[in-house]
Amino acid sequence: MDLARHRAHRLDDAVKALLWSVAAGLCFVLLNTMTRYLTTQIPPMQSQFLRYLCGVLVLMPLVLRSGPTAWMPRNIKGQFVRGCVHTTGLAIWFTALPHISLADTTAIGFTTPLFIMLGAWLFLHEPMRWERWLAALLGFGGVLIVVGPGLTGGGGAWGLLMLASSPVFAASFLISKALTRYESAGVIVLWQSITVTALSLPLALQGWQPVSAAQWAGYALCGLLGSGAHYLLMRSYKVADISATQSVKFLDLVWAALLGWLVFADVPTSHSLIGGVIIAGATLWIARREARRR
Repeated sequence: MDLARHRAHRLDDAVKALLWSVAAGLCFVLLNTMTRYLTTQIPPMQSQFLRYLCGVLVLMPLVLRSGPTAWMPRNIKGQFVRGCVHTTGLAIWFTALPHISLADTTAIGFTTPLFIMLGAWLFLHEPMRWERWLAALLGFGGVLIVVGPGLTGGGGAWGLLMLASSPVFAASFLISKALTRYESAGVIVLWQSITVTALSLPLALQGWQPVSAAQWAGYALCGLLGSGAHYLLMRSYKVADISATQSVKFLDLVWAALLGWLVFADVPTSHSLIGGVIIAGATLWIARREARRR
């Protein structure tokens, strides 16, 4: 264990950031699987509220152990701005979700890293080297290979609405990157859960349904996975440029394919295998390029 910890400390910051992002993506895939299952039983806005409420509850033992003062943000206004933006993206996404096929939803969702890279260049003045653009475009190309054969193109206006959530989520993550300059990852995660919970409550109360003990347990797991995923993501943002980690986002599709095979016995198609190889290759290549440059 000590040897592994020593080797981890010796890793380049860019490699650490990519590893944090990979772990976060795996947690997000597990979270989305559980959330999708629960949302078939609970209305979407109520499901969103319960997921973030449990995100607050799973962090309470840490808050009580170190004291509330240690978890107070330096810029509470920035936390609420980020919460408003993230809640808006979630509301748009959940509104369009029932009207679009899963393949279209997946393809549209993977445009978020491209918006993040563009925003990081415009607003955070991060250097946009050709390697980062190429890795992101290769990753997106791999995604299209996987989901392209299943695209229906019938989403119409709902597809445009779903696409509108991508730049909103990108803005939320860019605000998070800015906050990591003077806030800890734990503080950002806690206040995201607090603000999204508070802002989602009015929407959740419309058509509220009773929640069973098993469903509460499922949302508790979602809260743990969500808080863990966002914490890992904030750690990656703190040690490296946000644009340098976006190619790893496309690995989420690989995790989703593996989870579908293990849990639901969905056999990956040849398109999935080819796209997965391209995505993994782009991720490993940008990791080596970033490490050598530093």
